[in-house]
Amino acid sequence: MPGLFAEVRDGDRVWRGAAGVADVTTGRPVTAGMRHRVGSITKTFTAAAVLQQVECGEIGLDAPIGRYLPKLVPGERGDAITVRMLVNHTSGLAEYLPYAYPSLKAFPVLADTRPQSLDDHRFTRFDPVELIGMGVGAPAVGAPGGTPGLYSNTNYLLLVQLLEQVTGMTAERYITRNVIERAGLRDTELPDGPCVDGPHSQLYEAWFGMIDPPRDYSVYDMSWVGPSASLISTVADLNRFYRLLLAGEIVGPSSLAEMRRTVPVVSQEGRIIDYGLGLHPVEAPGQDVFWGHGGTVWGGGALALIRADGKRQMAVAVNLQRWNRLDASGRPQPHPIDDALAAFHRVALYG
Repeated sequence: MPGLFAEVRDGDRVWRGAAGVADVTTGRPVTAGMRHRVGSITKTFTAAAVLQQVECGEIGLDAPIGRYLPKLVPGERGDAITVRMLVNHTSGLAEYLPYAYPSLKAFPVLADTRPQSLDDHRFTRFDPVELIGMGVGAPAVGAPGGTPGLYSNTNYLLLVQLLEQVTGMTAERYITRNVIERAGLRDTELPDGPCVDGPHSQLYEAWFGMIDPPRDYSVYDMSWVGPSASLISTVADLNRFYRLLLAGEIVGPSSLAEMRRTVPVVSQEGRIIDYGLGLHPVEAPGQDVFWGHGGTVWGGGALALIRADGKRQMAVAVNLQRWNRLDASGRPQPHPIDDALAAFHRVALYG
């Protein structure tokens, strides 16, 4: 792991730390204040924006998506899939990514994937409607509302279109005004270009050892995920956001309760997790429950968690992804980085 940085909060006490380098060529160090691509942590922001519109009466949480976006999810599927099913990944809609990135077509069979498409699409400007069409047009991965659901970015790109339909503005503008600025986040943005502005790390992607040495993907057009996973933030801003969210200052108490109603969902790593509306719980045996979200992009990862009482928090960012090589059966092998991160998480969360 070239570098990582974090902020841990316990009441009024704050610890920030950083270790390693932001650039393996120059040796420039990482710092705890760096801006970072935080991947699917964005989904909590998008879910909160949707729930604000539910509170306004503009969106029905259990209304069919076909009522709002009949051209994108037509016919019986549009009638059967509700807004809630999109937010908690139980729609049965497939992930579009293996269709947009041809060399990843075999996903989740990792051994049969190749990373070439990551380079091919570095500056591709994807049309979100076309990406949605790939996911909706692919074979269904489950019945609407069935569990376990399957984590799919198709769901959140549809939520982005839904926000635009009901607010009359781009989802980026709505989320910026009503979530990011409402929370007072000064170093957080949904980018409109391929670069990360301000102090930041390079982002190194290994793709399970197939890119050796890992390649820098810090300059990348993020339209392949849009406001479902493109957010740039800092560990301090992430902690502030989740602190205000759980305090009821971003959405109301009833919406927050809905966000914490979970169903089983198969994650992108193939594990079954409990997932709510843009939030999921983390609980160690005999320990308190934490809520939050993780995220990855090409080369970057982040995790932000807050204890249910709001008093203990952790946000951590790393600048290498998919460091685990595959074993003979095509499964990611354990790596010392996994153990080191798990040890850090335990100390950060539980002391």
